[in-house]
Amino acid sequence: MSIVNAKEILMSAAEGKYAVGAFNITNIIMMEGVIEAAVELNAPLIIQTSVSPSKFLKPEVVSTVYRLLAESAPIPICLHLDHCSDSAYCKTCADAGYTNIMMDASSHDFENNIRMTAEISDYCHNLGDISVEGELGTVAGVEDEVVVKAGSEALCSADQALEYVERSKIDLFAPAIGTAHGLYKTSHPFVDFERLGEINQLLNGNGVKVPLVVHGGTGLAPDVVTKLVSLGGAKFNVSTDLKHTWINAAYEYLQENRSSYNTGKLDETTKDAIREKIKNWIMLLGSDGKA
Repeated sequence: MSIVNAKEILMSAAEGKYAVGAFNITNIIMMEGVIEAAVELNAPLIIQTSVSPSKFLKPEVVSTVYRLLAESAPIPICLHLDHCSDSAYCKTCADAGYTNIMMDASSHDFENNIRMTAEISDYCHNLGDISVEGELGTVAGVEDEVVVKAGSEALCSADQALEYVERSKIDLFAPAIGTAHGLYKTSHPFVDFERLGEINQLLNGNGVKVPLVVHGGTGLAPDVVTKLVSLGGAKFNVSTDLKHTWINAAYEYLQENRSSYNTGKLDETTKDAIREKIKNWIMLLGSDGKA
């Protein structure tokens, strides 16, 4: 049985100083490509859907396909709802069979963030084997329906991190450290490595208790990625890179085969492109062979 929650595989990642790739998919073909890459490299895997793709595909459909594919895969796979600010929809996806839920109340003040996130933690923990992710501080850029303008993001306070984690009852913690959703406007974006290391030491210095999450993986230089992993980033989110890969592959295929109407070939082309992209990420994150 390869269906797991995120914490199950991230505890090992945090202890082993590697990261599990958490890849946002927007269709079933992408899901298949992501899983095939992870199986080929024997890597643990987190499949993510943002709110809009989840609603479009329907959470019951996403969960059913995920379970069919995961049950036949020889690796542990988690299905995660990413950046959901709607408590009701968090519960809908938990009920449908998602195994990790992110309640994103980071745009609210500290107390309301804790209150809203704790509600989802209680719900998921009581419902079954479902882990919960929370965020403190805000990540700039656009992720599905969540938009944070550059300059208005607030980095996570290390002083508040421990209180937030304990009172919100979360299993995974996403501290804002300067990374951003979407594409970076510079090849050297500001990332507060020291802050991540300090938070990791505070929460996990005496043994891993709450694995840390890095959002905004697309566009970071390889050395930045590996440093973030070494400082405690155990779940590494990648979304925009996959969307660009899928669209570029589809565009190139259609340009070269405009007179062909073989949709199966188009699906194969985009899936192959996604599979190769995911393999690159898995190798960079060091999770190959860790399933």
